[in-house]
Amino acid sequence: MPEPAEMAHKAHPDRLDRKAGALVFLAFAAAYFCSALVRAITATLSPVLTQDFSLQASDLGLLAGGYFLGFAATQLPLGAWLDRHGPKRVILWFLSLAVLGCLAFSAASSFAWLLASRVLVGMGVSACLMAPLTGYRRWFDAATLLRANSWMLMTGSLGMLASTLPVQWLMPLTGWRPLFWILAALLLLSMAGIAWLVPAWKATPTLAASNLPPAPASYAPVWKSRYFRKMAPLAFFNYGGMVAIQTLWAGPWMVRVAGYSPIESATGLFYLNAAMLLTFLIWGLVTPWLAQRGWSATRLIGWGVPLSLLVLAFNILAGAHTGWLGWALFCVTSSAMGLAQPAVGMAFRAALAGRALSAYNLVIFAGVFVVQWGIGLLVDAFAALGLGTVASFQVAMGVFLCCCIASYAYFCSVNADNSPQ
Repeated sequence: MPEPAEMAHKAHPDRLDRKAGALVFLAFAAAYFCSALVRAITATLSPVLTQDFSLQASDLGLLAGGYFLGFAATQLPLGAWLDRHGPKRVILWFLSLAVLGCLAFSAASSFAWLLASRVLVGMGVSACLMAPLTGYRRWFDAATLLRANSWMLMTGSLGMLASTLPVQWLMPLTGWRPLFWILAALLLLSMAGIAWLVPAWKATPTLAASNLPPAPASYAPVWKSRYFRKMAPLAFFNYGGMVAIQTLWAGPWMVRVAGYSPIESATGLFYLNAAMLLTFLIWGLVTPWLAQRGWSATRLIGWGVPLSLLVLAFNILAGAHTGWLGWALFCVTSSAMGLAQPAVGMAFRAALAGRALSAYNLVIFAGVFVVQWGIGLLVDAFAALGLGTVASFQVAMGVFLCCCIASYAYFCSVNADNSPQ
């Protein structure tokens, strides 16, 4: 009589054992740590970059959003390449661009140069979450996939944590330009780990031998999915907006609205990202238990989003009294949206997973770019109309809140499940 483990392996020959899975996770997590660090570093560097390059709020929003513009621009080809060539090969090529982007950013002498370098970095790290999630879809079972996703996001929070006080402490010693040499070196080390530990992609997917028809090469099944369309507005405004605030606007709000000093702002961002790290750690521990009891990702998102909207409304009304704690609560209550990525991946068969995940990521990071730049444009526009700094930030965030409410209303109006297509 075959052992259960042997039967599971025969049914899913691509599945990794616990040790191999842990090593693969750590290799990918190292790259995602670097991705999150370079993503969030502009919030900490915003005072010095504003001074050195005479940036307006809209310039700062565009610079931070340039990362997400580059990120979003690669998502559609990235999904097809992941399905065809596999995570290992694709992420190594992409990370090479990120190394070049960090070196270019360190040498920038103008805003245009900074922006172009930032876009290149965004393109280079754009596979750092989609590549592992595509692999996990094939290598892990459903419960392990949910846990791995949450802990990847936890690793991202650790990277964002490193972008706050540690960066602020290093600034007097190195200046901001050598920080990007260090980032380039860390990216190279993560590439070495992936090259060594991550298995090569098998040419024939496990599902190829099943009765399912082959997956088409286009994104049409993804765009046509009711479940994908149900989740897309939340991804764009609610999740993308949360990332935009976490990685940029929480910092300027603390300095310009709440009156924090740069070091106090960096400390506040440190606490915010520490809270997110702990939140994703907890999600990773409890999601398999919740899934067994009928709490799907869709149901958790349905309960979590209204809470985040209430916190956002309170933060806006509190104005100058809203500090790091208010924005930490907003990000923590928005964290249920992070469960949507594995849910979208599992809504499609494995041969379509790369495209589904990348298409969803495109929506998220297009939203981050729009919200990040849009808030900056609105702050400058309302200031030009005569509003004070605090009021300009409040009204800009109010527009963002209205968009989030509309996207949640759409989510509630669409009936769709996430059974594999």
